[in-house]
Amino acid sequence: MSNATLAPPTERTYRDFQRPLWQRVLLTREMAVIGALVLVIAYASLTVRNFGAPITYTYLFLDVAAILLIALPMTLIIITGEIDLSVASVVGLSSVLTGTLHQAGLPFALAALIAIVAGAVAGSINGFLVTVVGLPSLAVTIGTLALFRGLAVGLLGTTAITDFPETWRDLATSKIPGTPIPSVVILIAVLAVVFGWLLHFTPFGRGIFAIGQSKEAAHFSGVRVERTKLILFVLSGSVAALAGIYYTLRYGSARGDNATGLELSVVAAVLLGGVSIFGGRGALHGPIAGALLIGAMASALRLASVTSDVINVITGTLLILSVVMPSLLAWAQSRRARRRGKRRGETSAHAGANPGTAASG
Repeated sequence: MSNATLAPPTERTYRDFQRPLWQRVLLTREMAVIGALVLVIAYASLTVRNFGAPITYTYLFLDVAAILLIALPMTLIIITGEIDLSVASVVGLSSVLTGTLHQAGLPFALAALIAIVAGAVAGSINGFLVTVVGLPSLAVTIGTLALFRGLAVGLLGTTAITDFPETWRDLATSKIPGTPIPSVVILIAVLAVVFGWLLHFTPFGRGIFAIGQSKEAAHFSGVRVERTKLILFVLSGSVAALAGIYYTLRYGSARGDNATGLELSVVAAVLLGGVSIFGGRGALHGPIAGALLIGAMASALRLASVTSDVINVITGTLLILSVVMPSLLAWAQSRRARRRGKRRGETSAHAGANPGTAASG
C-alpha cells in the first residue's frame, strides 16, 4: 500500500467548518491529548504514592524542559513534511562547547552564546543539505546526528566538566516564588508564544502549512519553500543548543553523551500531540501537551519502581501508535466512504430499474 493511500488527508474543506465552533475547538486530537494528560495526572495522584507532592511536579517540569524547548521548532519542521533527528547531538555538542569554552577562561554567558551560534550553524548545515543539495531530511539528520555527536565526544573524550558558576546552576533549577514550578517554564512559555504566533498568526506560518500540504503548490503560490525550511532548521539548531545549555546546568555536567536518545522523546511528543508525520497538519499546543503527557507517565512509572528500559519501551510504543493510528483511521474512513458510495450507487441503479416502484414510494 502506497504512502498516498496511508497518509491522512490534510486539506481543509467546507465540511470542516460545518460543525459548531465548540466542536471544532474541543473535538480535536490536541484536546484529546490534553484530556489524556489530565486523566493520567488525576489517576497517578490517586494511585501512585507521592505523585501529587509539589516536589514531583517540580522535577516533572525540570525533566521535560529540554523536550518542550526542542519540540517547539520540531513541530514546525514536521508540519512542512521534514524532520530533524540531529537535535539530541546538538544538545551534546552545545553542552561540550559551553563547558570547554568556560573552562578555557571565557565568561559563562559568552561561552553559552557561542554554543547557541554553533547550534545555529549546525542547523544551517542541515538546512543547506536539505534545501540546496536536495537530500531527504531523514537521511541528512541521521548523518549529522552521528557527526555532531562524534564532534562532541571528540572534543571532550570520556571526561566531564563540572566546574560551572553556582549562580547559573541555581538559576536553571530555581522555582517561581511561591510555586513548585521551575523558572525555566517562563522561558518555555515565552518561546511557545513566539512560535505559536509565528505558526498560527503570520503569513510565514501559513506558508509552513502550505509546504506540508503540497510543496509544488506552495511554490507556485509564492511561498519561498527552500528559505522557509532553511530558517526552520536554523531555529531548530539554535533552540537545541539552548536546551543543551539548560541540560548542562540542570545536571551540572558537560559531557559528549549528554541527551543521547532525546530525539525519540521529542518526536514522540510532537506526533502524539496531533502533528501529522506526513506534514500539513498540527497545532503547537498539542506537542506541548504530548511532552507533558510523556513526562507525567515516566514520572509516575519511576515512582512505581518501573525501570528506565520499560519506560523507553512505552515511549517507543506511543511513538509507533501516534504514527500508525491517524493512517489507520484515514484508511477506515475511506473504506466506510467507499461502502456508502457503493450502497448509494446500488440504490440509484435499483430505483432506475424500477421507476414505478420509486414513484409510488
